Amino acid sequence: MSFNETDNLAVNAIRTLAIDMVEKANSGHPGLPLGLAPAAYVLWSRHLKHNPSNPEWLDRDRFVLSAGHGSAMLYAMLHLFGYGLPMDEIKRFRQAGSKTPGHPEYGHTKGVETTTGPLGQGFANAVGMAIAEKRLAAVFNTPEFGLIDHHTYVFAGDGDMMEGVSNEAASLAGHLKLNKLICLYDSNGITIDGSTAITFTEDVKKHFLAQEWNVLDVENGNDLEELDRAFRKAGKSADKPTLIIAKTHIGFGSPKQDTKGVHGEPLNHDEVLATKKALCWPWEEPFKYPEELLPHFSAFAQEGGKAEKKWLKSLKSYREKAPELAARLSEYFSPELPENIIRDEDLVFDKPLATREASSKALNLLAERVENLISGSADLAASAKTDFAAHPERNLHFGIREHAMGAIVNGMALHGGLRPFGSTFLVFSDYMRPAIRLAAIMNIPSTFVFTHDSVGLGEDGPTHQPVEQLMSLRLIPNLAVWRPCDAYETFYAWERILKNRKPAVLVLSRQKLPVQAQHKERIKEGLKKGGYVIKGTPGRADLEIVATGSEVSLALDAAALLEKAGIMAKVVSMPCAEVFAAQSAEHRSEVLDKALPKVFIEAGRGSGWRELADGRSLTISVETFGLSAPEKEVLAHFGFTPEAVTAKIKEFLKK
Repeated sequence: MSFNETDNLAVNAIRTLAIDMVEKANSGHPGLPLGLAPAAYVLWSRHLKHNPSNPEWLDRDRFVLSAGHGSAMLYAMLHLFGYGLPMDEIKRFRQAGSKTPGHPEYGHTKGVETTTGPLGQGFANAVGMAIAEKRLAAVFNTPEFGLIDHHTYVFAGDGDMMEGVSNEAASLAGHLKLNKLICLYDSNGITIDGSTAITFTEDVKKHFLAQEWNVLDVENGNDLEELDRAFRKAGKSADKPTLIIAKTHIGFGSPKQDTKGVHGEPLNHDEVLATKKALCWPWEEPFKYPEELLPHFSAFAQEGGKAEKKWLKSLKSYREKAPELAARLSEYFSPELPENIIRDEDLVFDKPLATREASSKALNLLAERVENLISGSADLAASAKTDFAAHPERNLHFGIREHAMGAIVNGMALHGGLRPFGSTFLVFSDYMRPAIRLAAIMNIPSTFVFTHDSVGLGEDGPTHQPVEQLMSLRLIPNLAVWRPCDAYETFYAWERILKNRKPAVLVLSRQKLPVQAQHKERIKEGLKKGGYVIKGTPGRADLEIVATGSEVSLALDAAALLEKAGIMAKVVSMPCAEVFAAQSAEHRSEVLDKALPKVFIEAGRGSGWRELADGRSLTISVETFGLSAPEKEVLAHFGFTPEAVTAKIKEFLKK
């Protein structure tokens, strides 16, 4: 189908709505919408498989605006294509409580597939979505039914191309031959500081060809026919992802076209009028477009509805002819899990275990009971012990690409149908922090497994010994940070993480830890509440010792020594401070008695524990970087032995 004047009118409706939004808010980025609107219109009207009436349709194509600063364009598209975003919200762009925030927010605005803005994150999310599509298709498609058959499209700009996370993700996407991943690169040559020539002169085409991508060129980003041909060709790729390099003009039609001034600064009133005149737009009035466009866009929405109806008809036949696969498909996309994914008979431990080893045991049991659990590692599966032994097809090897791994895990979680996690050493969580933060913002069930959790890892020394990471992760709102003390807590922590369906971090030890079999009943119930009394009786103690992870066994040993000296210590295990903080005041006061002095023990920075002190307290922590030496020598050096802890507590109680 060729393009006509109505199509050109539709493109300019997107452009003018976007610049009107930015002008009214006196804030935003008009440049990208003016330059990229033709590509967005061609994609959404001719190629994107979507149903505005049901933005959650399982087999829809995914669209990611990685260059999230161009959100005004996306909101204009959602409004015009019938996603239920009313004009009142368009006019409230970037205002408190609106459905049109400054950058797209997942879960806040219908049709927004992921939260974007930090450049490169959306690109890597799209890679995760494409991985999810490919893996689900391999499980559920049959020669008769291609039930999982959709593309992932991502729009990225010069800034996305510069970010390291995009390059990590692109490298992996090419290696995995994600042929249903299509990226349109908005190549306009301008960033905030000016021309990309001052910082970015690499040959992007050669770069992506080297990373095993197909690359197509669109010389004129305003040419609807040329864009259409490129999308059509990209959609037929059989063996590689595709990059479409579209040469565009930032701020097209405006007095500031092709300058840095149009990137992130509103056009003033006169400049908006001049832009509309250059676009031959007949209405000076803001937020105005011709009524004839409504049935035009409505027709595209109706086509999307028909596509979903056709798919639902196929799903009905699929359920009749492949009932077992259909039942599994429902399970994959259900948020619910079987009641007993961890069972009492699983919890048989006959020797001390590192919690990374306990996690491995738990994962290999869970792999049989949670079929859509997907393991991932940044080249550390053998050390993090996260591979599924019996299901190698569900192990995802990210290579040494921690930053991309975090964002790709987010993309897989956003896609739906899979329960992904990524793993590496705790100290390398710093590489992943932007992705972890975005998982927390989006409130999606991404799980990040970090092993080698303290100075206790020994000889690798301060570069690999995390000190500040644990507490810094706890600073991220809406993120549950679990640090189990033994095999029992590790098993139950996995159960909580999978059932809670929230962003979570699981922090595990390299060194072996005693199994607290004598306390297993308290652990079973207490772990659910994030913090609990593992030893002692409320009302019969002289002090409380609060510890996490490997330091819980240390606290128990110190409590035994104190008892010999006539000092009764109640020991609290705090595997997840965030979950504990969400409990009732009654439970929190039962666990932490305000009247008692408190000792906090954790092999990392101790600043955050002081908030729980509520009175007289001592923190035994690590306030410097680590030391390269055997594990026991390092722990002794920092005072993490029962004798050293006991001595510090006795001195503290004397004061």
